[in-house]
Amino acid sequence: MPSAIWTGSISFGLVTVPVRLVSATRSLDVRFNQLDADTGARIRYRRVSDATGEEVPSEKIVKGYEIEPGQYVIVEPDEIAALQPKKSRAIEIEDFVDLSEIDPVYFEQPYYLIPDKDAAKPYRLLVDVMRELGKVAVGRFVLRSKEALVAIRPVDGVLLLETMRYADEVLAADRDAPIAELETEPSERELEMARQLVNALAGQFDPDKYHDEYREELMALIERKAAGEEIVASTAPEEPAKVLDLMAALEASLARTGAKRGAAADDAPAKATRARKAAKRAPAKKAVPRKAASEKKAPAKRARKSA
Repeated sequence: MPSAIWTGSISFGLVTVPVRLVSATRSLDVRFNQLDADTGARIRYRRVSDATGEEVPSEKIVKGYEIEPGQYVIVEPDEIAALQPKKSRAIEIEDFVDLSEIDPVYFEQPYYLIPDKDAAKPYRLLVDVMRELGKVAVGRFVLRSKEALVAIRPVDGVLLLETMRYADEVLAADRDAPIAELETEPSERELEMARQLVNALAGQFDPDKYHDEYREELMALIERKAAGEEIVASTAPEEPAKVLDLMAALEASLARTGAKRGAAADDAPAKATRARKAAKRAPAKKAVPRKAASEKKAPAKRARKSA
């Protein structure tokens, strides 16, 4: 279990539940360092003044907010500190709402809330009641000197906290869409074909089904190069996609989906037949007498002792 980022309590009414906050995700992005091509040494960055071109020491660096191009308002550290919210050890729940009422665009970063010592009973009480009622708790707390809006929901018997964006941080979806395109309505035939396509692709969400193929291929490339293999990059140009009208794209998609599912269904009996034939061809395994088996294992045990 990762170390706690924050410790405190969940507070609703007069009930408090001591908890610890731990990360719920990890980044697996492939990160590169910049190197000098001639020497292989790491490249370092320095804080250099635009005016003089000279490096500026940390004690001489101040924070400024740009109000116009090239014009800044300097804000002192003590002025910022005076405005920061007071540190708190409580997540104050303000509302319990239905999860369906919160658009996923508001969610930012997930964390787990783990019960602290001697808090298992009130923690379990909160998990069970929220799961039974289908509610999500919305509240606030101070994390890293910043007040965060959060949503807390039960997931697999534990509480998952997600920091949230405020309403003024979420942009309207249609702000850049041409009005004429938004007013264009699809035909009933197009709607029906789209429904068929969605239903044909419908299924249960399985997160293990999806992989970061780019990261996997990149790591395989790095391992091959680390092993001394010479890599020749492909320079074949990507063929441009054919432009299809909406009806043609729907028809082609339905045909392809139906062909894939039909092929999978047709291949199932063939796979079973091949498996049965392979089982018949395979020689039967002879039973090994217990004494012989123990005699075979004995040298391995002696070898481990001598090692």
